[in-house]
Amino acid sequence: MSGQPITIRNLGPEEAHILDRVHPDVFDNVPDPSRVWAFLATRVNELVVALDAGTVVGFVSGTVLMHPDKKTAFFIQEVGVADAYQGQGIAKRLMRRIGELARDRGCEDIWVLTEDGNAPARALYQKLGGTETPGLVMYTLDDL
Repeated sequence: MSGQPITIRNLGPEEAHILDRVHPDVFDNVPDPSRVWAFLATRVNELVVALDAGTVVGFVSGTVLMHPDKKTAFFIQEVGVADAYQGQGIAKRLMRRIGELARDRGCEDIWVLTEDGNAPARALYQKLGGTETPGLVMYTLDDL
């Protein structure tokens, strides 16, 4: 940790290079520059990062979901904060920022999924006022 304040900001495609400097335990895999640019260039996506002296130490990503007969919604795809930076309110700040962006885009609902056993994520979402939706089951359709 640098001792400087953590900066929270959303990225556009012209800032894809910011993901060249990422703390090693923030993402599941090393961000691929072409995928980063494509994600950011598709303007239904948002990526908000937490920066410590220019190094990404946390992120949240999400996508606007539109349908002809439903409210516009925002799906939070993933939240990650480097282990050494956890417990400092960074994830909460990231979530609040992406929530602002979703509302600015006209999203009426914001939702996220997590695993049953992910206690830190569940605690975060509850602290942010989230309510658990019982009775939902997720399917992965690899053979489609």
